[in-house]
Amino acid sequence: MELTGRVVVVTGAARGIGRALARRFAAEPTKAVVVADVDGSGARAVAQEIGATSVQCDVSREADIERLIELVESQHGRIDIFCSNAGIAVGGGPEASDADWQRIWEVNVMAHVYVARHVLPRMLARKDGYIVGTVSAAGLLNHFFAAPYGVTKAAALSFFEWLSIVHGDEGIRVSCLCPQGVKTDMLEAERLHLGINFLTAGALEPELVADAVVNGIAAEHFLILPHPEVADYFRRKADDYDRWLRGMRRLRSNLLSTAR
Repeated sequence: MELTGRVVVVTGAARGIGRALARRFAAEPTKAVVVADVDGSGARAVAQEIGATSVQCDVSREADIERLIELVESQHGRIDIFCSNAGIAVGGGPEASDADWQRIWEVNVMAHVYVARHVLPRMLARKDGYIVGTVSAAGLLNHFFAAPYGVTKAAALSFFEWLSIVHGDEGIRVSCLCPQGVKTDMLEAERLHLGINFLTAGALEPELVADAVVNGIAAEHFLILPHPEVADYFRRKADDYDRWLRGMRRLRSNLLSTAR
């Protein structure tokens, strides 16, 4: 999809990947970029920096998503590209609290459902639209230090696959952004919590991830992989699931043995 004259919405855009996406789209000949985030002041700061508009939006609340879409449609006439980027991390396994499991499910999965529920009918009516979901390599490869994160990212990936399968022949383009480590507050918090430099060595700057998204949209690729090695890992998983699981167990054990 060409970006010229397009209206773009980015959620979770006050920092990290979302902020880099908003900046990158604003540097293109788009018609408008809308910066959305639960942090209203952070969204306003980014919007002022790039000459965009901002909307405070808690993506876990369907009413907020509906309000965001209605507002952008009323101001700009349409939404061409919706980057459903907001996400959170929760570590641990089944011992994580019900509240944490519910919260991450609402943000990492249901927010994408709400976006599709309200933006998809409008895109289908025009037979044109692009939805980009920020998923993570964890959606393809899991995350052995964070079951809630890995599970919800896998569910999000499956939902975007469904959208592409069902609506891909109706003018709807779908992409999933699946990076490994990105130099964001989320990755730094994980490093400090675990005491393990997991994914930090190969972590990319958010700006490089944003470049990959723009290139992926232009090529209309379903999987956008800023870390190309993720494709190799995913192939190995598909080729020999049991061997892959053994390898993941070894990797986890090695990382834990070197933790401080």
